[in-house]
Amino acid sequence: MVPGPYRCHGEGMSGIPNATPLTALNAVSLDTETTGLDATKDRVVQIGAVGLRGSEIQSDDRFETLVNPGVAIPPIASSIHGIHDADLAGAPAPAQAVTDLAAFVGSRVVIGHSIAFDLEILAREASRAEFSWPVPRALDIRPLALAIAPSLADYSLDALCAWLEIDIEGRHTAMGDAVATSEVFIQLIPKLRERNIRTLAEAEAACQAVLAREATPQGLAAGSATGKAAPRLMLDSYAFAHRISDVMSAPPAVVPGAFTVREALSVLLEKGISSVFVEDGDRIGIATERNMLRALAADNAGGFALNLAEIMSAPLQSVDVDDPLYRAIGRIERMNIRHLGVVDRTGALVGAVTTRNLLRHRASAAMALGDEIEAAEDAADLGAPWSKVSTVARSLLDQDLRAGAIAGVISAEICALTRKAAILTEERLQSEGKGAAPHLYAVLVLGSAGRGESLIAADQDNAIVIGAEEVSPEADAWFTALGEGIADILDGVGVVYCKGGVMGKNAAWRRSTGGWRDEITHWVNRQNPADLLNVDIFFDALTVHGQEALGQEVWEHAYEVGSRAPSFLRALEGTMADWRPPLGLFGGFQTGDDGRVDLKLRGLFPLVSVARILSIKANSPARSTAARFRAAAAAGKISDAQAEALEHAHQIILAAILDQQIADVERGRSPGPKVDPRRFDKPALNELKDAVRRALDAVQIVREGIL
Repeated sequence: MVPGPYRCHGEGMSGIPNATPLTALNAVSLDTETTGLDATKDRVVQIGAVGLRGSEIQSDDRFETLVNPGVAIPPIASSIHGIHDADLAGAPAPAQAVTDLAAFVGSRVVIGHSIAFDLEILAREASRAEFSWPVPRALDIRPLALAIAPSLADYSLDALCAWLEIDIEGRHTAMGDAVATSEVFIQLIPKLRERNIRTLAEAEAACQAVLAREATPQGLAAGSATGKAAPRLMLDSYAFAHRISDVMSAPPAVVPGAFTVREALSVLLEKGISSVFVEDGDRIGIATERNMLRALAADNAGGFALNLAEIMSAPLQSVDVDDPLYRAIGRIERMNIRHLGVVDRTGALVGAVTTRNLLRHRASAAMALGDEIEAAEDAADLGAPWSKVSTVARSLLDQDLRAGAIAGVISAEICALTRKAAILTEERLQSEGKGAAPHLYAVLVLGSAGRGESLIAADQDNAIVIGAEEVSPEADAWFTALGEGIADILDGVGVVYCKGGVMGKNAAWRRSTGGWRDEITHWVNRQNPADLLNVDIFFDALTVHGQEALGQEVWEHAYEVGSRAPSFLRALEGTMADWRPPLGLFGGFQTGDDGRVDLKLRGLFPLVSVARILSIKANSPARSTAARFRAAAAAGKISDAQAEALEHAHQIILAAILDQQIADVERGRSPGPKVDPRRFDKPALNELKDAVRRALDAVQIVREGIL
């Protein structure tokens, strides 16, 4: 088959987020057999398609049919695919076959080899039948293979299968070729990731770049198709800008399980609430108005005497007091319930949130992120919510929500992903016969996610604290497997491996509590550059899974030893000794060959570092950069005006990077910390310049305060 023109649609048109990881892609591998190789006149005689979910072929999700086009099959075509006119007696006409295929594909991405031909010939069959063929988004394994292996002699399906050592069963049958294509695509995914091609949009862009280089008509068609901006998703920003603590009811109404329905109804009437939490031994549940009404309906007057322990709903569904509000909305919608408990980081019940609390803040079905991470049953399920992050971020940025709040949403998703990755890995280890965790432990996220300041181009920084003074080799093998599982799941989703190796799968970031105390003390006292980098990000640590107290213990130890070591604080300040704003003699941005400036290194770095130094010096528990500046002002380390100016500068630089990253994702370019200053109008550009100048002010402040 030869390629023809096809289009790649934006996410607003297809409903598939551009940032969907290839490892989590819901797709269909498609192939057709035809009467010839001219899409303008030849006809379909067989269609084969098989579902793909991430890196797994869904063998029970198939579509296969012969098609009777009502014309004779040329002998040369029959000699290739083995289909003759007599084989098509009783086969459906093209109109029915294409209609059924469209229903099978649905909104999924189509994958094929030289897929443009298949889509073009199917579209023409649909046109003949006056059926509107919904042209899907598509990926072509031929240009994808060419993008990562440009020196292969041949890119035919046979050649690609030979290269990847794939045996083709049923070559030149539609289903046989569709299955072979899916197997090639699955093996291309890790090779694409090595080239930083991880998402649907990045793969589309890679296809288009190859086609454009080949100077073929389809390259021009694909390029023109992506010039259209996808319709923007509009969200209720309140749910993303506020936390559950802002709307919950507190304190919680807690009664014993021996309470009767009559007694509980008196509490509801007295307090004007719709539910009570019920303590019944080790169990905590909830008894709502509905529970009580059902009890009365079942037993009339006798229902009043029933104990709440008999009618309550348990276990209690809860959310964290510091979770963003959209998390509660998503949980309520997913569970189809009306009440949630609210717990603090120790697991203590501190309040309640209900549909009544949320009614005026409810988002539409386009909430997007919701509670999908918590509901995920396997690693492939985690790709979908993460792929929506850039779409949500764009909508919130368009509504002028502060960049810090948006970064908080992204960080919350990374923390939730890390927690879920740990849970899924635990379950896998037990299913493999490796047992439960040999010790209590905590999984920590470090760096920007711990501060609540992650952006879209996030890599993973995590650590494991093991609740033991000594860890045996057998126990460490279990925790090694845990760390590897977490890292692999996160990388597959799109939160990539840390280039510096800051991951619990590595021994340096997987220690006992005593081991962590010793190592942190060593970092603080030794103060070489690598140690300073390590301890620096550890001050941003946040426990996301396991025993909160273990993570809190080592985090507090870091602050205690760091705040008592002036030489350590001076060493941290020294890491910024040579920092200068990325501005030239005439005030313009100093950019690289790509026309961009790294605003993480040359903008955020000093602001984040200075805020952290001030926090350590004051032994303040604040984690976010903004909170650290405010805490420093409250402690008299800087003035309120200075804190406000530095916080504003931090927000401006965050917003600039975030806006560039979103634009890059929409264009299929890997996002990063570099920003093109040419994208800003003059007032915005001047504001950004002022922000990076403020970063130098921050450096001067901390120097004056320490030296």
